[in-house]
Amino acid sequence: MIRQPALPVTSPAPAAPAMSRLSRLILATTLACSALSLTACFPLVATGFAVGVLATADRRTYGAQTDDQAIELKASGRLNESDRKLGGIGVTSYNRKVLLTGQVLSENDKKLAEQIVSRIENVRSIHNEISVSGRTSLGVAASDTAITAKVKAALLESKDVQGNTVKVVTEASVVYLMGMVTQREASRASQITSGVSGVAKVVTVFEIISEAELENIQKRAKEEPKK
Repeated sequence: MIRQPALPVTSPAPAAPAMSRLSRLILATTLACSALSLTACFPLVATGFAVGVLATADRRTYGAQTDDQAIELKASGRLNESDRKLGGIGVTSYNRKVLLTGQVLSENDKKLAEQIVSRIENVRSIHNEISVSGRTSLGVAASDTAITAKVKAALLESKDVQGNTVKVVTEASVVYLMGMVTQREASRASQITSGVSGVAKVVTVFEIISEAELENIQKRAKEEPKK
């Protein structure tokens, strides 16, 4: 009988690091929104998980968080009620700084949307990223939701960025990052996001704070529960 040469014994490849429970939760929840109805998940996506498990790490004051939710709801309502029916526009507010995304049919519609939102109380500034083109398909919207989930998970898994302080918005594979971060955190968050599959471009809409300001915010967060 001819003996076959013994195969070399190799060590199994190291397993990829497991995602944290919170990362898996965010990924699963965001993908579930995509599989169901984007409008049904609006309160969850629009606030960037500012309520619930991530609220405890939010660097905004409670007043700013409340204003941001009010701004998003009022802006969406007024855009829907406008004569031009600008309901396809995404409104994201962070620390009263508003990001507009989505598609409209004309440059006039883009300007009108900004004017409508600018008249809402407590809006500090507007970053208008609306594109003049046709409405995106459901397939593109679902892909954007999946990209957002992957970016959130990647940021949360990072050791040098407090990922749950960064709000992520994706439109046509372009990822917008918002939040109150230091320059160091902003650079690292951008680097991580650009490495996520499916991301075509990264646009930062951060509010840059100093390391000293960050220390004060963290100190305030520790003291607030005692009040």
